[in-house]
Amino acid sequence: MHVAFITHSDCLKHELDVHHPERPARLRAIQDRLAAAGLDILLRHYDAPQATREQLLRVHDEAYVDEIFRLTPIEGLIWLEEDDTGMNPYTLKAALRAAGAVVEAVDLVLSDEVGQAFCSVRPPGHHAEYDRAMGFCIFNNIAVGAAHALDIHGIKRIVIVDFDVHHGNGTEDIFKDESRVLFCSSFQQSLYPDSITATASDHILKLPLPAGTDGKTFREAVEKQWLDRIDSFEPELIMISAGFDGHAEDHMAHFNLVEADYRWITEKLRNIAKKHCSGRIVSALEGGYNLSALGRSVAAHIDALIG
Repeated sequence: MHVAFITHSDCLKHELDVHHPERPARLRAIQDRLAAAGLDILLRHYDAPQATREQLLRVHDEAYVDEIFRLTPIEGLIWLEEDDTGMNPYTLKAALRAAGAVVEAVDLVLSDEVGQAFCSVRPPGHHAEYDRAMGFCIFNNIAVGAAHALDIHGIKRIVIVDFDVHHGNGTEDIFKDESRVLFCSSFQQSLYPDSITATASDHILKLPLPAGTDGKTFREAVEKQWLDRIDSFEPELIMISAGFDGHAEDHMAHFNLVEADYRWITEKLRNIAKKHCSGRIVSALEGGYNLSALGRSVAAHIDALIG
């Protein structure tokens, strides 16, 4: 079955300071690498729709959504978090496309039009909480898609795996009381947003790892703490917050992962998906700021999705 690749040109128009790491060149680097690797022609391409207000309100506070629409500048920039999360005149459309891409991916995968989907979108989403933008994120893209799967498609068990080097605090905030979602987040300990508080819910699996973590340590931890739990949860859909900023060449953090490690975890999740949900996986881009490493890592991830 085909793998969908979902993106939109609006996602290239969200641009902040020229030195900001979350920049349009990220998506171009992915596209270029997929073409160079010969993977582009194996994918089924889709334009991302805009998420609707109803879809956003499943996971975000109504007043917060209204505020984002109201704050959208006619020109120039505004900062929601100083020098971190900002908006230009095109950010709102980009953010709506990013969330809408994951909704579209869920629809495509659950209708069996495709087997898996990757959303090459920005701004990213996993730091966006119920009523707060942060960490480059406006709307929580993966959460919007997961809530759509729960409420519209009637899915009863979703696994969300977040292997970004930063904790997916926003996704945890949104689903902390939702037992139909098993949320697994690995991240560098004591790194932004430094939200390593105790979790009482057995459906929230945090995996804080020390600076310097390499592929061997990462794989051993995932094997020990996640895979059996994900398998026993018997997911009807697996979703991935795919952040590649733990790569050894990415200086946003201090992990030493390489492309093979992203391929490995994708293959492990694909095997579980094949066992429980006909291989259905929806993946959405989160971090990854070294352009070369990002392109190579996404190519490895997508190649593993293709299988």
